[in-house]
Amino acid sequence: VQLQASGGGLVQAGGSLRLSCAASGRTFSTYAMGWFRQGPGKEREFVAAISRSGDSTVYADSVKGRFTSSRDNAKNTVYLQMNSLKPEDTAVYYCAAGYASPYSSSAPKNDRAYAYWGQGTQVTVSS
Repeated sequence: VQLQASGGGLVQAGGSLRLSCAASGRTFSTYAMGWFRQGPGKEREFVAAISRSGDSTVYADSVKGRFTSSRDNAKNTVYLQMNSLKPEDTAVYYCAAGYASPYSSSAPKNDRAYAYWGQGTQVTVSS
């Protein structure tokens, strides 16, 4: 599966952005999807994940209550709605896909669970 992330940009602190990640292929609904980010001089970190059906979501503590992940399997797209953005949210954001077994509600935090990665989209939050 190929992933294309979009929606990044420059926003002031307190603002919002919505990232999208479009997937190729007809098997999108068999993948759990994750969002990760890598800030300047930092290691890549987990942000959010959503199960293959969308019935389960998991968030990093740093974004809980501000970010929401959703998916539209008919459109082969996963979203990350980011509200109340902070300068520390500045990073390149990556979407990732990892196969999940049928009826699984798995939404992994571990990046090793994801075999496919998008190219990343830059999010910059100014203070």
